[in-house]
Amino acid sequence: MSRALALLAALFAIALGSPAFAQSMTLCRAKPALLELGTKLPISRKAMAEKKVLRIIALGSSTTAGYGVSNPAYAFPTQLRIGLEKALPGIDIDVINRGIGGQDVEEMAARMRVEMEGNPASLVIWQTGTNAAIRHMPLDKFDTTLRAGLKLGTSLGADFVLMNLQYVPAVVAAPDKEAYEKIMAEAARDYAAGLFRRYDIMRSWYDDGMPYAQFVQLDGLHLNDFGQKCIGRLLTRSILGALTGP
Repeated sequence: MSRALALLAALFAIALGSPAFAQSMTLCRAKPALLELGTKLPISRKAMAEKKVLRIIALGSSTTAGYGVSNPAYAFPTQLRIGLEKALPGIDIDVINRGIGGQDVEEMAARMRVEMEGNPASLVIWQTGTNAAIRHMPLDKFDTTLRAGLKLGTSLGADFVLMNLQYVPAVVAAPDKEAYEKIMAEAARDYAAGLFRRYDIMRSWYDDGMPYAQFVQLDGLHLNDFGQKCIGRLLTRSILGALTGP
């Protein structure tokens, strides 16, 4: 990294800790329709009603791991835990972060059984698609692998929510980005899984005039502090809506 780029990154980090950054979190929003998961999370509801426990596995790559955030608490899995604990008093909330940087849908599907049997959970949030799009994974391979993972995961007795691609410059440049998004939506429907529409949520930010620098790191790929915290908060709202709705 050049000195100029390092200085810019340092100044950006300072800005994130300022009152202006705190105020910017008021921009964290999404239309209600974009937050609907399309599932009522029945296994999770049952665990909450009978055991007063909600255990969640966050399965994913560097975004889930929290790559690049200035504070580990800003990573969306931690934000999810914090939000659920506040909203669900009396329920023992546990969010297990199983994000591994650089992994794609194949590697995540390959460790699905080990992760779920090692950490029995009621809900798995599977963040994937971004690396497949920017690496140009064949669409049929992405579809087959994703469905195999969902088939295995749901057979192990958990609700699933797929978190789809990020709307960031590196993904926007990919030619078939919408095709990966469509594959994820169809797989979620066919396996009665939820779909957290991260791509559309972030695209709405950009279309409403929010610059990439507000939510994306300098690499044009990973989420910054604002992006991670906002996605965590919106995901919390989506899950609460599914858990507490009629």
